[in-house]
Amino acid sequence: MTVRLRAHHLLCLLTYVGKGYSPAFTANYDVVVERLAGGEDILIVSGPDDICAPMLDESEPHCLGENAAGRDAVAARDVAGLLGRPLPAGAWLELDPSTLARMREAFSSGLTRKACPGCEWFDLCGAVAASGFHGTRI
Repeated sequence: MTVRLRAHHLLCLLTYVGKGYSPAFTANYDVVVERLAGGEDILIVSGPDDICAPMLDESEPHCLGENAAGRDAVAARDVAGLLGRPLPAGAWLELDPSTLARMREAFSSGLTRKACPGCEWFDLCGAVAASGFHGTRI
């Protein structure tokens, strides 16, 4: 199987510690993280992905908004620069331990956090990164 992720969720999953918008969102995120930990590949998508799924029933899901799409563009650019290859929609990525470590190091240093300012989770993610990613689920 394949995990479908929008580009900015490549950053979000680095600091995921089991907190989310709702119990359904968190339960779904836990399943996505388990799949990634089990070795499933990532397919970069444009727009809502496997993490967004529980939010799509809301009257105005933020994952359909311009802010999310803007974060995707910036995150794709920054992560692509880190990995040395483009990450457009349709690109595949394996989140092996080495790649995960490189992505966390870049996140901690701020290199790949340009998509994050203005996000309601910004402070939590910063604290998780500052703790050495203690308590993350992947």
